[in-house]
Amino acid sequence: MNLRDHPGMNYRGVHNWPPVWTQARKETVKTLHGEVGVLRYLYANNGFSDKCYLVIDHEQERYVGCLIFSDRSFCTQLCAILRSHIGHSIQEIGDLDISQTL
Repeated sequence: MNLRDHPGMNYRGVHNWPPVWTQARKETVKTLHGEVGVLRYLYANNGFSDKCYLVIDHEQERYVGCLIFSDRSFCTQLCAILRSHIGHSIQEIGDLDISQTL
């Protein structure tokens, strides 16, 4: 099962992949939607949080997205998977087979 279709990819029943990508600047806030960009960094407080922050590069600009999960243990598992895919496109990550987490 692809990451994008996994039943654990939700928060309170609302699908969370891909996140909304946000870039904050002094004058404006710019957002992107979809499986765009390349994963550059990930932050999560494993075991203590149900959130995972992703930083991507898209068209030579940086954006941040946040995944929030209903299941904290799934969040921890997914963050470990994502860490091993830094440098990959978000579309490739969405295509990942994460059936082992079912």
